[in-house]
Order: sequence, then structure tokens, then C-alpha cells
Amino acid sequence: MPEIPNPRRRLRGSARLRATPTGPEADPGRDAAAPVLRTYRQSWSQGRAGNFREDAEGTLSPFPWPPGARNDGSEQPPSIGGRPGSGGEQLLLAPEPEQAAYDYERYAQLTGPLIEPLSAEAPVRYQRLPDARPRRHLLGAIAVLLIQSAFLVWLLLPSHLPLHNSSPVLAVASIVMLTSIYLIEVFRLLNVTSLCLASALARDPVPMVPLRGTRVAFLTTIVPSKEPISVVEPTLRAALEVRHAGTLDVWLLDEGNDPAVRRICAGLGVRHFSRHGIKRWNQPDGRYKARTKHGNYNAWIDCYGDGYDFFVSVDPDHVPLPSFCERLLGYFRDPEVAFVVGPQVYGNYDNFVTKCAESQQFVFHGLIQRMGNYFRCPMLVGTNNAVRIAALKDIGGLRDSITEDLATSLVCHSTRNPRTRRSWRSVYTPDVLAIGEGPANFTDFFSQQHRWSRGTFENLRGHFWHSLRSLSRGARLHYSLITSYYPTAAIGWILGAVNCMLYLLLGASGIRVQPHIWIAVYVDLAMVQFSLYASNRKHNVSPHESSGSSGVAGMFISVLAAPIYVVALIGTLVRTGSSFVVTPKGASRSVDRLATFRWHLGWGAVLAMALGASLWMNHPQSSMRLWSLTLIAVCLTPLTITLTSRALLRRRTAPARETAAKVTPVASRGRSRDHGFARAAEDAR
Repeated sequence: MPEIPNPRRRLRGSARLRATPTGPEADPGRDAAAPVLRTYRQSWSQGRAGNFREDAEGTLSPFPWPPGARNDGSEQPPSIGGRPGSGGEQLLLAPEPEQAAYDYERYAQLTGPLIEPLSAEAPVRYQRLPDARPRRHLLGAIAVLLIQSAFLVWLLLPSHLPLHNSSPVLAVASIVMLTSIYLIEVFRLLNVTSLCLASALARDPVPMVPLRGTRVAFLTTIVPSKEPISVVEPTLRAALEVRHAGTLDVWLLDEGNDPAVRRICAGLGVRHFSRHGIKRWNQPDGRYKARTKHGNYNAWIDCYGDGYDFFVSVDPDHVPLPSFCERLLGYFRDPEVAFVVGPQVYGNYDNFVTKCAESQQFVFHGLIQRMGNYFRCPMLVGTNNAVRIAALKDIGGLRDSITEDLATSLVCHSTRNPRTRRSWRSVYTPDVLAIGEGPANFTDFFSQQHRWSRGTFENLRGHFWHSLRSLSRGARLHYSLITSYYPTAAIGWILGAVNCMLYLLLGASGIRVQPHIWIAVYVDLAMVQFSLYASNRKHNVSPHESSGSSGVAGMFISVLAAPIYVVALIGTLVRTGSSFVVTPKGASRSVDRLATFRWHLGWGAVLAMALGASLWMNHPQSSMRLWSLTLIAVCLTPLTITLTSRALLRRRTAPARETAAKVTPVASRGRSRDHGFARAAEDAR
């Protein structure tokens, strides 16, 4: 395979490094990116070996069949969006255009070619992001911070403070409104600060060739009651194609010890492990907590961990690329590195919610985690990672939390490596090395967001502050910024709603500013903040979003998730029970129901009643009514999107259903009804 040019600047320092071509040997004339892995939508054509697909050059790609695809020699793509065979509901708001294949191979090498140090041990080195302009970013970040800070000072000018009112109720309400407005702006300043720091400090690691001869276990899990075998089988098949110059055993950690799962493992040559029925590994809480991901992994480590140096892992719905180990394990040449993580991208990128959910992760995977490289402490992400087993055993295994990755990261970075007496470090690589299945409807998306936010709140309520004392100063800053997002989003939503209702119901006023001036200043601030966000979009690691895309979809769905963060915050404060919830996948995927939107509709109803009361009580301030209408629109938008998507889907599939109804009698002549429907649907296209 020809050496891939490194677009990065030349590395500085005394260490002698040698570039090494990556991937298997190939003819010079062959495209270095072939075969390009395709999304679920494009990977339906039949291959010669099991579920593998064949590209134009006759090469079998390890990206297997998606759930619902036909394996009968016909070239019919799998049905999606609630059509037969899709398993669950996906939200499709527009006809799907024919998409070109996504170049996952190129995105798997964003950090450049592998470098082979001359010694077995070598520290991880870092480089600036491609096309990074640190001085310009720093000046822009300082300008944004100054503008936002000036706005906070402007809010507190004496002429803007509310007038004293003879009514003590109105006086208290005005003070509450003023305080809440100021807090909301402080939260925004905190978010802007986080984005500014990430813009200036983001770094990528220099990838190294892994040590040869290391013992590696490839791990993934299955909960048979929640995850069908059709979801995990593509992952296992792809894992068997992962390249490693040493021992690589593929393991499936089965929570149910299901006979069908064991048969699949035996047929593929995958090792099977289950803690089912073993009391020591199924405890009410702690390291081996029953029915949890961390308990499952810790049980395997206790049983087999001593036989391996590292494990690499993915979620069961994430398909690894063949270069998965090659691009992750080299960083373990540095004895200080405890774990390595990569970004999360979604292969089912063909519906509205999934697109928004992936776009939402841009700031975290594109900037925040890269800033973690500067401080040597990126957060562990459970979807795809590599872990030094000795380091994990040193800290007592994965932590007992519904977001075990955050909890484990905090403990790991606050623990010293017994060999070097320095804190364990971690590495984040932007290389896209696994393609997953994202939430395809609001039920699954809200469930995911609730679990992530609830886990963050519980960590903040629990051992976060204890771990903070043992972290380095850089790690303290990094994890403080990471954990600030969900609290500020939840509290900001509550304060905004409280502000609305205090004015609409009582006529209280927090800031005395003309409505047109307030709106103009607020819009200008939002545009300045958005310009900072947009200037960093060139560092997006998603292979699905087009170059130069605005990322508005991610911001949009973050706003829609705010009521879910409020639910998680309240649940944490009142200490309601929480448990690890497996997101249903494949044929077990959830379907949006009215109950999915109960919290949004509840907030919308309260705000609508307050708005109606303001009309009756003659509280006419236009800016507050506009704000309340905006919040009501946010509450109604998810349900509106779902209903619109279903209406479009019914209209799109109506011709196929009508044609299928006409050919149904064919089934009586020996042809199956499902086959007749499929042929009719194909003819209708």
C-alpha cells in the first residue's frame, strides 16, 4: 500500500521517528481507500462469504448486512423508517436521496500515518489540528469572552435594575427574575469559555505502530432480552477481520447465557463468556452489579483478564474497521497511558433524529476530547476504546455507575501508576474506527440523554468532588467543564420557564430594557457565539456531515432535550432509583408513543396556561410573550416532528401497499405472502 502523505506540520524534537505505511499490502495501482465501508443504507448487495459484501474489484468488505436486508440474491435494499423488516421506528422527514459511499477509510486516518519509534517504549506526542490557526483562535476566543463579560456588566447597570415596588410579592419576584437572568448569562459564559479553551488547546496524538506480540482481547456484550443476535453478529464478523500483530481473541460477553448466542459464537469461532447464574458476579451493587455493563466487564476481567495485556471493546451495535487495533494500541508504548478512546459515529445516518444526534456530539468529540489531549486526560467513552488491563485492575475495575465511563475516568486520572508514580493518562484519537447504530427516534434518543445526564448528576453528587482533589490542575479544569453541560442546560431551562411564569402571572420585571434593544443585543450575542462555533466546524470528525455544514441540527436537538435533563436533575435531587438501561436495538428498537413526550407536553401545558392568564390579566410585554411562545414551540416540536414523519411515511409507502393488496392472491399458489409484498414494493419503486 502506498504511503499516505502526512498533511501535518513536521514534528519537532530530538526523537527519531520513521513513518510506516498502514494497512495490508496492496498493489500500487489499487485505491488505498478500497474497500470503503458503507453505511447501512448502502451495504445491502449480496457477498460471497456469509454476510460480507463484494465491491467492484471483487474484494469482500467486512461490513456485513444490516438488520432487515434480504440475503436471497436480489438487490433490494433493506426497508427502513417503520417499513416491513426495519424493526422499530425511524423518523424520516424527507425522501432519501441516493448517497455516495462515506469514506470511512480516510476518516480512520485523520491523525496521519503510523510512526514506528526506534525503542519499545515511547511517550505519546501531540500535534496541532490540521489547518489550526492558534493565534487567530486565541484572539477570537478572547474577543468573544470580553463581549460576553461586557454584556453581564451591562445587565447590572443601575438604569436596568427593576424599580422598587410597594408589593412585597412583586419585589421578591423581580429579584428572583433578575438573579435568574444573570445566572443564565453566567451559564452561557461558562459554555463559551469551554468552547474558547477547546478551540485554542485542541491537540491530536501522533499515531504509533503497536508493539508486536501483545495479547489482546476484543470484547463486546449482548443482553439477549434487549439486543437481537442480528445486531451483534455483524460486529463479531467484523471483529474477526481486525488486524493485529499478536494474539487477538474475540469474546462475546453474554448476560443471558443464551443457547442461540452460544451457537452463533461456536459457528464463528468467537469465544463466549457469561456470568449468568454465578452469584459472586451478580451482586446488588458494586463492582459486579447484576444487569450492568460494568459488572459484565469486571466479571470477565476477574476470570480471564490475567491472560491479556489489553482489551479493545465496542458496543454491540458498533462495527469495527480492520484497522481498529492498529490505530489504537500503539499509544500503549507509553507506559503512562491507561486507555485510548475514539469518536462515536452512527452508520444508520438516514433519518432525522440520528443525524441530529450525531451532529450534537461535534463539540465533545471534535473539540472537548481533543482539549483533553492537551491535559493528557480525555474521558473514557464506552462505545469504542482500548484499555490497559493492569491499569484497570489497579483502580478496582470499571466503576459502579450508570455512566461507568465518566466515573472510571475520574478514578483512573486520580490514581498513580505504581510503576512510574505518576497519574495515569489517557489518549483520544479522532480516527473513526467503528461505525455504530444511533438512536433513530425520540424514545431512544431521550432515553440515551436521560442516562448520560443522570449519570453526570450522580457523579457530581457522589465521588466527583473526592476525585477532584487528586486530579492534576489540567484534569480538574477539563472534567469541570465536561460535567458542567448537563447542569447548566437543566437549570437554564428551569430558570427560563420560571422567568416567563413570574411575568405572565404576576407582571414582575427583572430587567428594565426596551424590548427591541433587549432582542437586538441578545441576537447579536447569539451570532457572536455561533460564529465561534461555526469557525471550529472544520475540525468535525464525522464522515457523514458535509464539509462546511453549520451544525445547527445538533444545537436544535440539544434544545429539545433540555426537559429531559430537568427530569434527570430532579430525579437525582430527590434520589429516585436509577439503573443502567440498555438502549433497544435492531428489531427491538422502541417506537415513539404519546408517553415519550409527556415531560415536554407537561411543560408546554403549564406555559400555555400562564400565557393565557397573562392575556386576561393584561401583562402585555412583547419580549416575555415571545419567550414563552418560544418555549412552548420547543415543547411541541418533538411530537410535531414524529407526527409529520409518520404522515410522510404513509404517503410514501401507500402505492406499494396498494400494489401488494392486488397481488396477495399469488400466495395461494405457493408463493409466500412476504415475498409477494416485497416484489410488489420493488415494482412500485
